[in-house]
Amino acid sequence: MGIRLSVSLCLAFAAFVVFLSASPGPGASAQAAGKSTSTQRKGSGLPIPRFASLRSDEVNVRTGPGTRYPVDWVFKRKAMPVEIVAEYENWRKIRDWQGASGWVHQSLLTGKRSFIIPSKGANLHKTPAASAEVVAKLDPEVMGEIRSCAGDWCRVKVSGVSGWIERTGMWGVYKSEPIN
Repeated sequence: MGIRLSVSLCLAFAAFVVFLSASPGPGASAQAAGKSTSTQRKGSGLPIPRFASLRSDEVNVRTGPGTRYPVDWVFKRKAMPVEIVAEYENWRKIRDWQGASGWVHQSLLTGKRSFIIPSKGANLHKTPAASAEVVAKLDPEVMGEIRSCAGDWCRVKVSGVSGWIERTGMWGVYKSEPIN
């Protein structure tokens, strides 16, 4: 009887080890936990944080990641740059240049890069040098399209005028992020 007990214990232990190695670990499989697999998806897998821009002239910003959450406010500026700071399934938590944050559906965002001039105006130069000719003076809250960035300068387009602006004069690009 003692040997049978040992064999039974060994088989039970082996079954337990097989169970542990087959189970997904701390995140626990949604099916094993009796939950829908859709609640387990986290997002796109792209880096967080990252910049994007608004796809529409009207974008509802919600208090949480889903239509069941109330609309907190509505953005009314297409192409406004936003920073994606979190993801949950098809929802993105965004932050604007003034620091306000909330959740929007991914379909309302685009990967096109844009910028906004924050509280202080900035000069748009003909070439990437502070001493270069100024082709336009950009007031606070002016938005434009980012064409490329390298070093301290970004090539941009604002209302049909192209030129160069220092990264420090705009919001919508990280300090040393290359954009091609």
